[in-house]
Amino acid sequence: MVPQQTGSRKRKAPAESSSSQGSAADAEGPLLPKKQKRPATRRSLVHYLMDREVGALGGAWLSGSKGELPGYAVQKLPELLRERELALGTLNKVFASQWLNARQVVCGTKCNTLFVVDVHSGQITRIPLMRDRGPWLARAQPSCGIHAIELSPSKTLLATGGENPNSLAVYQLPTLDPVCLGDRNGHKDWIFTIAWMSDTVVVSGSRDGTVALWQMDPDMFNGSISWQNDAGLPVYTHIRPRDMETIPRSSTSPTNHKVRALAFSGKNQELGAVSLDGYFHLWKARSTLSRLLSIRLPYCRDNVCLTYCEELSLYAVGSQSHVSFLDPRQGHQNIRPLCSRDGGMGVRSLSFYQYIITVGTGHGSLLFYDIRAQKFLEERASGSPDSCPGPSGRKLKLTCGRGWLNHDDLWVNYFGRIDDFPNALYTHCYNWPEMKLFVAGGPLPSGLHGNYAGLWS
Repeated sequence: MVPQQTGSRKRKAPAESSSSQGSAADAEGPLLPKKQKRPATRRSLVHYLMDREVGALGGAWLSGSKGELPGYAVQKLPELLRERELALGTLNKVFASQWLNARQVVCGTKCNTLFVVDVHSGQITRIPLMRDRGPWLARAQPSCGIHAIELSPSKTLLATGGENPNSLAVYQLPTLDPVCLGDRNGHKDWIFTIAWMSDTVVVSGSRDGTVALWQMDPDMFNGSISWQNDAGLPVYTHIRPRDMETIPRSSTSPTNHKVRALAFSGKNQELGAVSLDGYFHLWKARSTLSRLLSIRLPYCRDNVCLTYCEELSLYAVGSQSHVSFLDPRQGHQNIRPLCSRDGGMGVRSLSFYQYIITVGTGHGSLLFYDIRAQKFLEERASGSPDSCPGPSGRKLKLTCGRGWLNHDDLWVNYFGRIDDFPNALYTHCYNWPEMKLFVAGGPLPSGLHGNYAGLWS
């Protein structure tokens, strides 16, 4: 680790320090007098779901050892979600997102913009990107952007790309002050994916076919180092990877071993990776990376997303039209792949929560799959007011709004002025305590310029 430091533009920290359980509205109201009549209890969505089905007994289902939502509420939430679109101006394609607190989401775009959006007010605050020490601009390729944003397990650090998309940038939370930049002897092409192993160790995967393990000295962010130079500007440290591994090249596609997605298993201390040549790779991840195996995936086109379920010790891989499930310890798979049946536009984002997997497609829709039942969640059939509606047999699908599309020369000349392009949902993230889902993306054709963002609640 090299303790050289670089200046950065000074700016006001946009993020709040409140946890996801709190809200600004709670802090703004006046305190009630001690003897004032107690206000009516505010009913949450969880209470509504449980009371509708099991009456007063519903409250007993809400208690859990880990503070997680009951499985019933998780399964019923998607059908109650309603969309509110968020305006992002002329930003181009949101590739990554994470909740910072109850009202702020941090996002990265194809136009290499890192910003925080307030989902209540719609206000957007841009975050200055960290800059390499060397002259990288002549080497960098245009139109690459920020493809990954990940928070450390304790939610005290954020890892993403730098101004040079080949470099790993780490910010401190909740202030979003710069901590360090991995621009020394690291990746030689864009960073596509990031995964935290602990609060001080993070792994990045790149289009150059390498996986890099970075370790941060706690002194960089615990206050023992002065983070302002003589001019009063924030400074950050430049670091190099502790370990770096190259993805094995396949005989069928030796030049397409780009690392597209990573997922870490804390229980097994293993790191899964998906490469664009159609392989899944597994490493034992400690202070270094030791490769355990490589598996040919059953569906090999457009494998661009990966997620992991700790409860089931199961990886899920999204491809052009399927989601495949992998348990590296099993010689055979007892969970059949699911087909998105969404026009072959591809699976663009995946997430697990308990036994429900959320699928964001390239055709602007969200699908929900129950791993235990091995089927998609279904819409409820309409029934009489006195009866409980049952499944309709139709797959539950949430279709996202139109977003914004730039009507430039390319759109006019090559896409025939078609104004109704579905948005690829490149990223989605849940705020489960508040039962909210943030979804974002943009038009799927690479040449089109546009964006979509929506809050589903």
